[in-house]
Amino acid sequence: MNIICCQLDIVWEDKGANLAKVQKLLAQANPVAGSLVVLPEMFATGFSMNVTGICERTPPEVELFVGETARRQRVFLLAGVVNRGPDGRGRNEAVVFGPDGQLVARYAKIHPFSCGGETQHYAAGSELATFDWSGCRVAPFICYDLRFPEIFRSAVRRGTQLFAVIANWPAKREHHWVALLQARAIENQAYVVGVNRCGSDPQQAYGGRSLVVDPQGQVVLDAGAGETVVSADVDLEALRAWRRDFPALRDMRWAN
Repeated sequence: MNIICCQLDIVWEDKGANLAKVQKLLAQANPVAGSLVVLPEMFATGFSMNVTGICERTPPEVELFVGETARRQRVFLLAGVVNRGPDGRGRNEAVVFGPDGQLVARYAKIHPFSCGGETQHYAAGSELATFDWSGCRVAPFICYDLRFPEIFRSAVRRGTQLFAVIANWPAKREHHWVALLQARAIENQAYVVGVNRCGSDPQQAYGGRSLVVDPQGQVVLDAGAGETVVSADVDLEALRAWRRDFPALRDMRWAN
């Protein structure tokens, strides 16, 4: 089972340029059919508060691109998009399309980044989402969600074996990114895939460092700082063996 991390230097608020980048990078990568391909948070625009300018319209340009790319490449494609919620604010979402080009999961970021003003422009989601990828239960999360282990714990209680965290995580807090991805893997005995952007936008510089972390917290893939597409294999049998041999998840308790 193959994971492909597409680490982008996102062009600010330019959907056409970013969709073209993804198309070119994935054509070069030539992913194996059935792979899980992961793009960053808000991959088509960057982490913009300009909801009116960047949100999906009718027809939804970015989602149609993600679905068609998944179908053409015969992969599962997980990507960050912006929609508008019922209260007029945006919804920072992760969508997953399958090899048939159909939507298989949609997740809205539960923890908008209040320190960066995201809560003023984006409504918080309230529901976990999981999907089946070739027998592996996957839960998507978005950026700031990584700091809240309780939602990861809730997802692992639903059988999650792999977490996919998409992000625009700033370089100045890169050490938090790495440490928290490893922590979520260790405490949940799960694979964690973190796909970040690189480059810069008008507010921040981004260091990339997209990672795949195994259930014992070992980094098995580090994409480094530049724009790239990298891949790693997921060993579900090793995950099951670790959970069986060191059954810490059986001892989970909820306290009031």
